[in-house]
Amino acid sequence: MVKPSTDSAPIPPLLQNLFQLLQAHRPAFRQERPFRRAWGLLFAELFTFARHTLTQELVSLGLTDQDWSAWYRLFSRPRFAEPDLNACLLRETLEHVPPEQPYVVVTDTTQVPRTSRKLPGVGWLKAPRTPVFQVGIHRAQRFLQGAWLTPLVEGFSRAIPLRFLPAFPEKAAPAGIPPQKDWQAGLAFLTWVRQGLDQLGRETQWVLALADGGFDRLGWWAGLPERVVGVARTAKNRVLYALPSSHPGPGRPAMYGQRAPTPQEWLHRGVHFEQRAVGVRGHSRRMRFSVQGPFVREGLPERPVFLLLVKGSTQKIGQRRSKYPGPRYYLISAVARDGAWQLPLPIGEILAWLWQRWEVEVAHRELKSNLGLGEKQCWGMRSAVTSVQWSAWVYGVLVLAGYRTWGLLGGPRSPTRWWGGGRRWSFNDLWRAYRQALWGKSEFHPGWTPTGDNWLKMEIWLTNRDNAVTGSARI
Repeated sequence: MVKPSTDSAPIPPLLQNLFQLLQAHRPAFRQERPFRRAWGLLFAELFTFARHTLTQELVSLGLTDQDWSAWYRLFSRPRFAEPDLNACLLRETLEHVPPEQPYVVVTDTTQVPRTSRKLPGVGWLKAPRTPVFQVGIHRAQRFLQGAWLTPLVEGFSRAIPLRFLPAFPEKAAPAGIPPQKDWQAGLAFLTWVRQGLDQLGRETQWVLALADGGFDRLGWWAGLPERVVGVARTAKNRVLYALPSSHPGPGRPAMYGQRAPTPQEWLHRGVHFEQRAVGVRGHSRRMRFSVQGPFVREGLPERPVFLLLVKGSTQKIGQRRSKYPGPRYYLISAVARDGAWQLPLPIGEILAWLWQRWEVEVAHRELKSNLGLGEKQCWGMRSAVTSVQWSAWVYGVLVLAGYRTWGLLGGPRSPTRWWGGGRRWSFNDLWRAYRQALWGKSEFHPGWTPTGDNWLKMEIWLTNRDNAVTGSARI
């Protein structure tokens, strides 16, 4: 481990927020030594520029002559509890969400490609990189990411992973974890969030859960906990029924009313579509929509839902036309208020949040491309899962520290002369800011000087580089 710094320069605000967040996660570790190793591995994620294997990260810390077994046992032994670790992260996010506002989460599944047939949790899954006209399969682990969406600011938001739950199929290699479908893992995450909010004194705060079409299942809608409303994309031929009318006479009351048109049929019935300007990533998008219902789904008469129809549109931006896909159909949980079924939120807020579901896909990309999700050499029954969950937790802590420091807008400016940076800081800005803040300390200072144009200057340059490497490897 790197020795504490003796520099008199103040710690940058980004590192201050990161250190405070890490200290808030101390209760999730059983002992102090695993907690300190967790600190070291988190910094190693920032300074590993090759594959994010555990060996490469230890080399980046300068631990080349020590025994590495204790670092591997951080994942293969119960050194920390994953639910407790992420419960600390959930508690830290409440600082940014007032109790009177909904706590917005999004769920989606992702795959970690594998080549082994015996690795725990590996099974045959649909390959995402194959064309739709010739779908292929590959071996991979399937995980569900449950992420918190930060409050909207001028149409911007960020997805911060709260949990990375395994959703292994039934025919996957044994992993010591009961197999479950993606929507079942999504329900487990929503139940965990609801219980966590209740334990933290947020019993009256509602949870808004966004999901794609893969979660539009009867079991998902039926299993939504209390004070959790769902918004999920649905099929164009979804069977819906009107609410049953009152039945004052004898006999069992009807569970369904008349059959309603399918979502696609509503487009050909002369339905009036409203227009609403919605702020999306710093721009104003005019959306055409129509809300129908309430309805009940076939097989689920006790859960009324609203149907949201969103038409595709074409908008001219400068000299080009931007096309938005459509039409799209969504089901929204109905809430009983004042003796009637109503939408859980104003329609403008729902439309704005629907645009933000894509942030979870951005988190998938960053986890795999920049943090090497699934690249650690952990093949045991426990470590094959906890190593993946660890990468998601590291990503969530690093992004939350950046959000606390800069908010959603602003942040450090790009160092290039031809591009000053966007309105919202990018992930490259975040990683660069961490490295600059740490390299400013003597333990991480690279001692970089430009190469000379002759051998005499080259010798001085090589000496400086050798001193920098030796200094960064101090134990």
